[in-house]
Amino acid sequence: MAIFNEAYEITLNHEGGYSNDPDDVGGETYKGISRKYHPSWSGWKIVDDAKTTPSFPDCIKYDSELNSMIMEFYKANYWDRFWGDHIISQAIANEVFDTAVNMGVTRSVRFLQSGLNLLNRNQVNYPDIV
Repeated sequence: MAIFNEAYEITLNHEGGYSNDPDDVGGETYKGISRKYHPSWSGWKIVDDAKTTPSFPDCIKYDSELNSMIMEFYKANYWDRFWGDHIISQAIANEVFDTAVNMGVTRSVRFLQSGLNLLNRNQVNYPDIV
């Protein structure tokens, strides 16, 4: 069965750090979590408190509490929603997770199901779901 931490590490390497680009639709973002779309995320308090320090945003990179919150956010909002722990192939789970983070869980699962349907040889093995 697939392991969340492996998929998480791969995806987080692409998510970057702190950003508050006025041209970015997501607005203020940390590690891919947008304040605009996730204003109630508990990690924003730590980010806001850190803004008063001269070492911001570098100082939040190593905050273990914040890093745990980020991991919990991604597991609950993405991995657990498509039952990542039940996928046998780690490589497939990694792709489904990364796609879910960037395009949404529903679209990610639909892509996976469409691929499975193509491999199904016109419903020879089982009925197509999507």
